[in-house]
Amino acid sequence: MQRSCLVKLPTISSGEGVYLIDKSGKRYLDACGGAAVSCLGHSNSRVKDAMHSQINKVAYAHTSFFTNDPQEELAEHLIANSVGDFSSVYFVSGGSEAVEASIKLARQYFVEVGLTEKKYIIAREQSYHGNTIGALSAGGNLWRRQMFDPILLSGNHISACYSYRGRLVEESEHEYGQRMANELEEKIIKLGQQNVAAFIAEPVVGATLGAVPAVEGYFKRIREICNEYNVLLILDEVMCGSGRTGTLHACEQDGVAADIQTMAKGLSAGYQPLGAVLIGNKIHQTICNGSGMFQHGHTYIGHATACAAGLAVQKEIQELDLLKNVALQGAALKDLLVEHSKEHPFIGDVRGRGLFIGVEIVQDKTNKSPFLSEQKIHSKIKSMAMESGLMVYPMGGTIDGKNGDHVLLAPPFIVNEGHIEKISTMLIDAISLATSYKK
Repeated sequence: MQRSCLVKLPTISSGEGVYLIDKSGKRYLDACGGAAVSCLGHSNSRVKDAMHSQINKVAYAHTSFFTNDPQEELAEHLIANSVGDFSSVYFVSGGSEAVEASIKLARQYFVEVGLTEKKYIIAREQSYHGNTIGALSAGGNLWRRQMFDPILLSGNHISACYSYRGRLVEESEHEYGQRMANELEEKIIKLGQQNVAAFIAEPVVGATLGAVPAVEGYFKRIREICNEYNVLLILDEVMCGSGRTGTLHACEQDGVAADIQTMAKGLSAGYQPLGAVLIGNKIHQTICNGSGMFQHGHTYIGHATACAAGLAVQKEIQELDLLKNVALQGAALKDLLVEHSKEHPFIGDVRGRGLFIGVEIVQDKTNKSPFLSEQKIHSKIKSMAMESGLMVYPMGGTIDGKNGDHVLLAPPFIVNEGHIEKISTMLIDAISLATSYKK
């Protein structure tokens, strides 16, 4: 069954490097990794061999009876290469589950230390943290929430750090970032410090805003506020993490570390469903010395085959030094798109870090007004790109959940200069066709 009744999709047949191939033999340059997932491209031999080896031993054993070597080894690898004071990793099957676990973990931590009134999670407008009820409740994307609003938990949101649209003319980027960060302090005071458990944010906002990084100093101020008011900082790196921005953890470039950090997507590169929660030492030790157990669980946590795939992916990234290529090719792609944007009347902004780049489409570059939402420009761009053999990840509702269009690019870490040039040229052609622009 296809995920939409409105379109008939081609059937995938195989994958090869940065390309996917459908049953008719048509090749598609995967410039988005599906949804920023396929960071190693397709058919990586090392990862496939690791999965086969684990399946030949034991594919799965429930973690209430056994631990397994891939789980333990991957946890050790992630902790050794983390940027926070982490001492434990909780493996799940994807990003939504990782966020759900993080929210529950924050709540349990404060119960364990006797601060039982701490229950509220604060997030940002135009954020996306997953599609389960808890994760969707935390997220701030109005379109995603609207259908399910009557059954969602109450949410608490502050403004996004979205400099392209939010910064005042008279403000420096730093001043803007401090103003946005200080909204967190105001929200905590309004809700009552004794009631706020955590603040969750993506270091680089992915699907809903299109690769929007925070401005310099924003997250350092956020970290200060969380420390001052005894609020846990949850950094959601499901989409922007695992090397996607050019450093293993996106938050490295902001000079901060989380109390709890989520990972998924690029963690196992799509070879198996896998997510993870990095747990701060103070949280881990509090639970170990208290109830002794995180009161949460899923059937497939710590899945042996999934963790074997994830470990192989992480070793491949590390041993091939692919993060250098992410930084190099990401800078090249961004430069090409910025050059195109100077001439193109409908490209308002090019932003992002590493191989995580967003292109915002506008009807008027002077006043940044969007196309009418009914025109579905983002959808047209995707269709035009697919027709030409390019996969991109566009989204509507960039500004407020309804208005605005952007295209997200997240190609595999193995792309080369030739691929980058093709992505740039083909994307600009697709945008021009979708907007009926002719030179």
